Amino acid sequence: MLKSLRTGDSLIVWKLDRLGLSLQHLIEVIADLENREIGFQSLTENIDTTSPTGKLIFHIFGSLAEFERGLIRERVKAGLAAAKNKGTKFGRPKAFNELNKDMALAMFNGGATKIAIARHFNVTRQTIYTLLKTYDS
Repeated sequence: MLKSLRTGDSLIVWKLDRLGLSLQHLIEVIADLENREIGFQSLTENIDTTSPTGKLIFHIFGSLAEFERGLIRERVKAGLAAAKNKGTKFGRPKAFNELNKDMALAMFNGGATKIAIARHFNVTRQTIYTLLKTYDS
């Protein structure tokens, strides 16, 4: 539907949530419509971007959404910093500890296949290839 709109057309929706997946997406869609000189009206919220007042209201919504995203970003950073200070480890857990690495290498040097080693440690073959590659270097 959005692709079929032309300059001078107006898009009318019953509610804002019918147009955008999120507030950020909605703002992007409306900005695109504005760039293409296409009007927008929401009947329930009484927003009409073809008028200066409607544009103002919509831009206020956009500013509030940007402010909210900034607050969320700050909260997430603070939460991550607090978790780090408590000693929380982030990222994927290691597949092998040092003892298991040495055991896998000994198994390989003893003639075990990479597939057998992977099955023994319940990891993928690629993990074994990567492990053995680090010992080759």
